[in-house]
This record gives sequence, structure tokens and C-alpha cells, in this order.
Amino acid sequence: MQNPFDFTGKVVLVTGVARPGQIGHGVAKAFGEAGAGLVLADVNAVAVAERAREFGALKIAAEPAAGDLTDPDVADHAIEVAMKKFGRLDALVNVAGGLTTYGPAEKLDLKGFDREININLKTAFLMSRAAAGALEKSKGAIVNFSSLALLRPMAPMAIYAAAKAGVGALTTSLAKEWLGKVRVNAVAPTTVRTPDNMASITDPKAKYLELEQLIAAVMFLASPASRAITGHILPLVGPDL
Repeated sequence: MQNPFDFTGKVVLVTGVARPGQIGHGVAKAFGEAGAGLVLADVNAVAVAERAREFGALKIAAEPAAGDLTDPDVADHAIEVAMKKFGRLDALVNVAGGLTTYGPAEKLDLKGFDREININLKTAFLMSRAAAGALEKSKGAIVNFSSLALLRPMAPMAIYAAAKAGVGALTTSLAKEWLGKVRVNAVAPTTVRTPDNMASITDPKAKYLELEQLIAAVMFLASPASRAITGHILPLVGPDL
């Protein structure tokens, strides 16, 4: 039986890859090390080019596709890069997003609301829509990033929770709409152990999901091993949380 986590000959597009050591970077590197060709998408053009050079030095084929992913033209361009450079697309991993608006709901402004919805939900929608045709041809998969905030009430982060709940609803709805064409699933992790997260969280009792645990789940949902699964939101809390 072929190793389902061997992505040799496959092409994976990962968004939100700019920051070294963070989730998108780790996810992209893992797919590359498993044999996949990569398309790297992020708003930070300089950092995307740096990631492409970094992976190239590791003998991983990686193409940059920089731009604001809340722009539908940029989303379309990222798919065009995949098709032009590799001729196919097998998986889309929508990592782009994050928690940027934090605090009591009554004190948050609409700019923060729009930003949180845009970077988490709008990017996932636009990238998924742009990738659907290419993924249907390859019988491919989408892996979205929701959050444990969808499943467990957390405060004070109402806008972030709402945005990630939107990603969850988008995942299940697209899975139904594209049933038999493209598999669509999501991970819903708790806080992941990354350098940035550990630097910003000062609680000595804070517990983290290990990055390699998250990566394993993402690769599973993108691989043939999960070919019977679509419309699923996978909670990830770690073994000791």
C-alpha cells in the first residue's frame, strides 16, 4: 500500500506562510519534505520570496504568490501560479488569519471587526472558490483553519470566535455543495506552541498544542488517508490539555 502521507508529485498551496517558525511556515515545510511542490501565498511579498528561497535550498520546489488574499484577483492569481508552474493543484491549506482583535466586545471598533472577518473568513472563502476547479480535476482537498474558540466559549475574543465560527460554517457548507468533487475539512486547534505565541502569552500555566501535532492533522486531512472524510471540523487540544 502506498504511503498516504507521501505527497511526491502533488502540489499544495499554503496561505499565511510569511513568518518563520509559525504555523503556515511549518505546515508548508512539512508538505515540501513529504515531496510536494509548494505554492506560498501571503500578503508579505518579501517574506514569501524568502520562504521560497529557503525551501529551494532544501531542494523543495516552491513558488511565491504574494498579495492581499482578501482581494479576489490575488486569490485567482495564486491558483494561476500553481497551474502555470506545476500544472495541477492537489490541496489548499488556508492557514492565513489569526487573532488580532482582543478585548471587551463593547469597546471594539468596526475596523477591528472588519479586519478579523476579512483575514480569517474572507481569505478562506476567496481561496477556496478560486481553487475549486483545479481541485476537482485532481480529486483534491481543502483544509481550513477554524479554532477551538468555535467549540469552547472564550473571552474576551467575540469577534475572533465569530470569524472562526464562520470558517467552520463555510467548511461544512462547501463540503455539502462540492460533495464528490472536492473534500473540505477544517482543523480547530487550541493555542499552538510557536515562538510568537509563547512570547505573547505570559501565563506560566498556559498549555499548548505542539506544532507537529497540528501538522500531522492537516496532512491527514489533505491526504488520501482521509478520502472518506468531508465536512468535518477536527478539534485539536493536545494529549494533556
